[in-house]
Amino acid sequence: MSTQVPAKVRKEEPKNNGQKKEEIEGELSNDTQEAIREIDNVQSEIDELNEKASEDILHVEQKYNKLRQPHFERRAKLIEKIQNFWVTVFLNHPQVSMLLNEDDEEALLYMTKVEVQEFEDIKSGYRIKLHFTQNPYFENDVICKEFHLNDTGDPTSKSTPIRWKPGKDLTKLNKVPPGLKPGDKRQHTENESFFSWFTDHSEMGADELGEVVKEDIWPNPLQYYMMPTGGDRESDLGLDELDDIESGEGEDDEDDDDEDEEGDPDDDGEVDEDDDEDEEDDPEGDDGDDGEDVDEEGEGEDEEEN
Repeated sequence: MSTQVPAKVRKEEPKNNGQKKEEIEGELSNDTQEAIREIDNVQSEIDELNEKASEDILHVEQKYNKLRQPHFERRAKLIEKIQNFWVTVFLNHPQVSMLLNEDDEEALLYMTKVEVQEFEDIKSGYRIKLHFTQNPYFENDVICKEFHLNDTGDPTSKSTPIRWKPGKDLTKLNKVPPGLKPGDKRQHTENESFFSWFTDHSEMGADELGEVVKEDIWPNPLQYYMMPTGGDRESDLGLDELDDIESGEGEDDEDDDDEDEEGDPDDDGEVDEDDDEDEEDDPEGDDGDDGEDVDEEGEGEDEEEN
């Protein structure tokens, strides 16, 4: 018994690309049109659920972002007990280390704290703050860079102007290439300073360094501190030793060392600057619609042009 082969459906080229929906539906059978209408209704229900899910996910993220804050604060206090923790993390990170020259490494030895702060609604942006003890390079206690999404969804960034001490401006060693437009990608030159990132607002929508710090380093910096660098570091600590630090063993000696070598950053993390200096500084960055200062929410950083 021969098997009947179904006739092949011949695919015809559309006759009128500009046909209206009513004209297309008119060429379909009633059953097909009814199925399409039902699919469209179901799709609308799916879209509504997706929108609701996005809102619920955002609320969950906001909730757990607040719950994580005490843990971040406790972690920061423990990190303060470890000399050169953050510069070691940066040097051990495969991407960040490529952006550091020898002068940057020397300056980052004075870095005592790193913070990533998401804005309250989370989706509108975040800020990265680097805290420093007194150092021979600049006057700032805190350097901050912020990333915003404005009402139209366009990314903007602004940062704290760095008040370099005479002859110590590391960004002058190799200036950012001129002619870059917002959104342009550029390669990091060999001698360009890491600190040029604070004055570079050309990659607002694709700031790889900001994303690396926020998404990779900030959630678990310990993994990069413990990463081997081709040899045993004198400052390497095992997990048992970290437990001893947390339990308070050797705390007095380590605290004394920290006070001598790192100093005490401001408790509130604010940059201690005079009002006159604020007015004389030329803020850097892209124009923003809101004209807000970097010290919004009471942070106290300098205003940087949008």
